[in-house]
Amino acid sequence: MPDRIDITWLMLIGLALATLLIPPLVARPLLGNALLLIFAGLKGRRLVLDFLDLRAAPPLWRGLVSAWVFVVVLFAWLASSIVALV
Repeated sequence: MPDRIDITWLMLIGLALATLLIPPLVARPLLGNALLLIFAGLKGRRLVLDFLDLRAAPPLWRGLVSAWVFVVVLFAWLASSIVALV
């Protein structure tokens, strides 16, 4: 049975491959950017929880780091949306 690190590693590889396939398959730039950034957020959260071992940390730290990943992804999406709309 694979452990959590192996599952995270496989998930990161799958999301990286999906990130490569999204731009040619999605014609609308806002939707493509949103999907790419959702994948980036998922990858970031898995990295901090499993590779930085925050899954065993107190809930406050997990929440703060997860919120930080969310804010970075949200800021990147807002920036890409403004560029796409202008």
